[in-house]
Order: sequence, then structure tokens, then C-alpha cells
Amino acid sequence: MSSAEELTPELMLAFYRRLYPFKSIFGWLNHELAPTKLFTHREFAFTLAGDVYLRYNSFKDAEDLKKQVLALNPTRFEIGPVYSARPRDKKTVLAINFKPILRELVFDIDMTDYDSIRTCCSDAGICRRCWNFISVAVRVLDQGIRDQYGYKHLLWVYSGRRGIHLWISDKEAMELTDDERKALVGWMTVIQGGKDVHKKVNVRTGLSPLPPSLQLALETLRTTFSEFVLPDQDPFHSTEGWEALLQLIPHAETVKKLRDDWSDAPYSTSEERWDDFKRIIQKQEKGSRLRKTLEYAAEDIAIQYTYPRLDAEVSKHRNHLLKAPFCVHPKTSRVCVPVDPANIERFDPGRVPTVGQLLGELDKAVADASDKEGQDGGEHRSGEYGFYVPCSYI
Repeated sequence: MSSAEELTPELMLAFYRRLYPFKSIFGWLNHELAPTKLFTHREFAFTLAGDVYLRYNSFKDAEDLKKQVLALNPTRFEIGPVYSARPRDKKTVLAINFKPILRELVFDIDMTDYDSIRTCCSDAGICRRCWNFISVAVRVLDQGIRDQYGYKHLLWVYSGRRGIHLWISDKEAMELTDDERKALVGWMTVIQGGKDVHKKVNVRTGLSPLPPSLQLALETLRTTFSEFVLPDQDPFHSTEGWEALLQLIPHAETVKKLRDDWSDAPYSTSEERWDDFKRIIQKQEKGSRLRKTLEYAAEDIAIQYTYPRLDAEVSKHRNHLLKAPFCVHPKTSRVCVPVDPANIERFDPGRVPTVGQLLGELDKAVADASDKEGQDGGEHRSGEYGFYVPCSYI
């Protein structure tokens, strides 16, 4: 971020005063025009300059929230669950009478979880190329959640730096208990194991087919693997990369042959190495146990390199706090904008506007409008500069 776009308190205050869509956030959380407990009993947490953290704030309506945000001028704020009592009254009610009762089902996908398979960036870095991992995650999860669970009110929000958040606002999703959330996210978590675990996909029993939910996503994952991962990320080009691939093939003779061949051809591409593996599969007798073993291994490898990598802990508990949509990321100055899943391939995190850009555009628009109205003899009327939140509750 350039020094011209440094997030000063003055810049943030102007953003909250002129741009932040408090009314839209209220409508999205409240589900109705008049305030309900979905908003009045909702927790908001503020992060102030110097990492001061204020929890258990609650507000009666959008104007009340805006007034407090302008007074505190936080670097960001987070949204938590709906409690059985107003969060602001936490100190005056018995602990047994203060518990989270409703919460959107939320998911968090962070690009750093792809560091073991992406080759273009690492750590906090992100580019248009590795964003494709997030794109396929959005497509697979959005379709799968709608088809398998029947949820309709899904809001995808760019995290402002290197990931994306999903908020599900359906009544049935909000009423899920912690145990039900753990079960659901456990069912959806396919990639498991730390950096020392080679095989991260273990969803089969013996030589059984994939579960139906994964079978439905397999075509998309295969296409992503062959058309994006292999040619663009080239994960098997280096010795370290193709050795990681060999760790996932459960047949010693196949592994030995490929290792011998690839040791003599150090400059082969990932596509060429994958074709070598597929040719070995095709040489096996149709219907044989070995062929099925290798075919299923190929499917599991494609899944391991493409399936969404979820931060499961974010989704398991109702009292988890998540950064509010349209907040500003302090490291990039970019706004956490909603993303249309139908056009996720067109989304470029590098083109998301910063606070400085937005305020500059607003100043220019106001100046241009004033000039035009002066020429026309009209009267300029300024209004709240808002954003569209793609959620059917609004």
C-alpha cells in the first residue's frame, strides 16, 4: 500500500461518515425493516487504534450503530451472534441468562492454507493466478451448499487481503447448535492434516467410490486440476513437487517406475508428468484391482490440489466473531466487498478499491455534479453513498 493511501484516523472517519452502508448492514442482519432481536441482541466488537478491543456492544438500529462507529472510529469491527440478552447488558444479567442463541453459519477460506500447493505466491502474498484456488472453492461450496442443504441466503465477502468469507443467513442455518455446526463442517471438510501429512484426502472406505457430494463436484475439480493447476501452477515440475506427487500413489512399482523416469527427465512439465501417470493407469487391465486403485488415487490427487480448504474452527461455534462486510483491511486498505459467486472468475483482488480511491472518486463525482448543476441552474443534493449488498433479506 502506498504512503498516499495510509489508513489514517481521518481517512477512516471520512469512510465511515460518507461511505459505509450502515442501513444495508442493518437490513441484512435484521431481516426486517423494524428492529428485531436479530439486531438489538447482536454482538458487535470494535478494534481501536493501538489494538484496543471492545466486545459485547449492541445497538437499537442502524443510526445507533453509526453513531457509535463515528464516535469510536475503529480500525475495523466484527459481528458476532444474537444473544439471549442484549450484549451491552452482559454485566447486569446472570451468566445462565446470557448465551448465544442464533448465528449465521460462517465459513472462512484463507489463501495461506494453499501454500503447500500454490507456486506463484506464499504467506501473505496473493495474485490473480492463485486466486483461482479461491474461485473454484466458491463455485464448489456455493453449489454444494445450495444443493445438499437447501440454503438460499448466501453472502460471499472478500476478506480484504488473501481470502474470502461466507455468511449463510437462512433461518435453519442460524438455529444450528454448536454440535450441529461441528457435524456439518466435519462432513464438508475434505482436506485434513498438517504440513507433515502427505495424503490429505481420506474419504473412501477401501476401494469404494467417492461420497455423492464429492462425486458431484468431481467434474469441476478435475477440470480445474487439468486446466489451471497443472499448466499454471506447475506443481510437479521441481523434484520436491513430483516427489510430493509420488507420495500419493499407493503402488510401489508405479512409484519406482515414475521416479526412475523423472530422475532422467528433470525438465518435464507437470502436465507431462501427469500424462506419464495416466498412461500407466491405462495400461492396467480394465476392471482390475490395481487399475481401480490407481484411478481412485488419481481422483484423490485432483481433489487434494483443488478442493476448498476450510478453516473449520471458524464455523463450529456460534460465539465466533467475523469481520463485518465493507470493513477495511488495515494491511491493504482495501474494502471487504461482497462477491457475486456467479462471476467469481472475473473477480480480481488486485482491483478491489482502497479507501483512498473510493473517497477520491466520491469527491470527483460530487465536484462534477456541482459543476453540472451550476451550469444548469439546479440545486445539488447529496445523499448517502451506499453499496449494494446482494442478499435477498434487503
